[in-house]
Amino acid sequence: MTDTAAWFARTLDRASAQTQPFRHWLLDRALPGEVAAGIPALPIAPPEIGDTLGKRETHNSKRIFFSAENRAHFPVCEQVASALQAPATIELLEDLTGAQLRGNYLRIEYCQDREGFWLEPHTDIGAKMFTMLVYLSDSGDAAGWGTDIYDDALTHLGQAPGGFNRGLIFIPGHDTWHGVEKRSYNGVRKSIIVNYVVPEWRSRHELAYPDQPV
Repeated sequence: MTDTAAWFARTLDRASAQTQPFRHWLLDRALPGEVAAGIPALPIAPPEIGDTLGKRETHNSKRIFFSAENRAHFPVCEQVASALQAPATIELLEDLTGAQLRGNYLRIEYCQDREGFWLEPHTDIGAKMFTMLVYLSDSGDAAGWGTDIYDDALTHLGQAPGGFNRGLIFIPGHDTWHGVEKRSYNGVRKSIIVNYVVPEWRSRHELAYPDQPV
């Protein structure tokens, strides 16, 4: 395994398993320090967008992915993608979560959310077989910028810890309600979203290895 993959293996080993309101895992020190610092330092400016209307796909043309092109341009993108593509990582994730990931495709989105950003409660069911979020903002109030968790589409229960290099994993299902409540941001809310998606995923340019399933 690469150094990042080995680090991630240790991260998964100490993941905090939670069962309410749905099964999920909380991560601390999710990525090696230099990798976690290198992602928000990428020379990619936060996009200028209007209201999301509660959905990321409202501004699809401005979304950034660890695509084949960005992997070639930015070593940190390649480092993260190769670790999450590694067979040993897939085996660990399957053992931890019970998900069947092999045969699916890695998709990593780099998010830079600004004032006015919000996401309506949703479940990620369908083409996404796995979801992991790693939070990468280091401002003083970033700990309160984690993903909001709901018991159903309307009942807000709390949020995942959003501090620097903390993370959240869950396997999408009918009960995995999550979103981002409207709030003020003193800075840019930076994170990556990792999914393994089905082979039928149409937007191949979003995939880290569009011709190579895990």
